[in-house]
Amino acid sequence: MKSHEVIKEAFKRSSPKEVASELGISLSLVYKWAQEPSETGSGSKNPLDRLLEIIRLTEDQRLIDWLCEKCGGYFVRNPQTTDEKNVEVLPATNEIISDFSNLLSQISKAAEDDSITLDEAAQIRAQWDQLKGHGEGFVRCCEHGDFTKMEKASPPTPSKTLY
Repeated sequence: MKSHEVIKEAFKRSSPKEVASELGISLSLVYKWAQEPSETGSGSKNPLDRLLEIIRLTEDQRLIDWLCEKCGGYFVRNPQTTDEKNVEVLPATNEIISDFSNLLSQISKAAEDDSITLDEAAQIRAQWDQLKGHGEGFVRCCEHGDFTKMEKASPPTPSKTLY
């Protein structure tokens, strides 16, 4: 979705007139933010485009972190995807399970003394973010068709005993 489309959708739940009044800008400018910029003059570079440009120019993720925090959230960067196909689903699934297990272990270890310090909380946060990143990577692989060729497991061979 393009930035002007996001703003246009947001105006379905709010009043452009109220936005203009609160920001101390003209109503026409607010309406231009919801239009696609063109060479004929319609549309205007909106705050979303400007913020994206500031982030690109400064290369400072704290801008994103601050904005997410002010909106009651936390930013987790999507993992980089590879163009590799035929990524195996079982190792990817095991990695997510391992990450989750590590997170639970980290929480248990931190809570052994019935309290969690700020340092322990930071370690838990790092582990949680890693888990979310691997989970997102898994879902993205599914969406890109990387896990479409899952073969059925062959039945286990009977084990032989030594006696």
